[in-house]
Amino acid sequence: MRNKKYMVATLAAISLLAMVAPSAWAKKKHDSVNPDDPTYKLYQLLNDSSGGKLTDYYLLANLYPDPLDPSNELQRVIRVDYDKGRFFGRLRIYVRSVGQLTPDQMKIYDAKQVFDFGESDSAQYEKINPGELGETGDLYLRASADGPLASVPITDEARQDYDMLITKYILPALQKK
Repeated sequence: MRNKKYMVATLAAISLLAMVAPSAWAKKKHDSVNPDDPTYKLYQLLNDSSGGKLTDYYLLANLYPDPLDPSNELQRVIRVDYDKGRFFGRLRIYVRSVGQLTPDQMKIYDAKQVFDFGESDSAQYEKINPGELGETGDLYLRASADGPLASVPITDEARQDYDMLITKYILPALQKK
């Protein structure tokens, strides 16, 4: 009987160590992130000002040439969703494109309505931890000209686009909020 109690106590101790060790390693890894990292700055802002949650935040982003007709410009519209309690996809950035808005349209429609006009996502970024896009668990999805979103390799161009969305649009908009 006594051996069974020792066995149960030993198994419980091993289980506890197995659960604590990975989270301690994750915290150590998280602490080594560059404080100038855009994702780190965004996480800090959202954890401090929004209690670690931001649901369906919409904003207009940059104009860019239409790949099918370079004489026209498209407007990027993004939706940001963040929940520090979620393990996978803690941060999700959805990107849609619409035709360039007129000044009157910008006065009439809010960013959510413009996002809904886009009908389908052209790209999606998912991050778990601060740091450069492309770490374990990060996802980059992109739609092809005639297909839905699909996972694609994370390139330097995707990293630059992700960083630009955060530094030029998302962080400044949230800091004004």
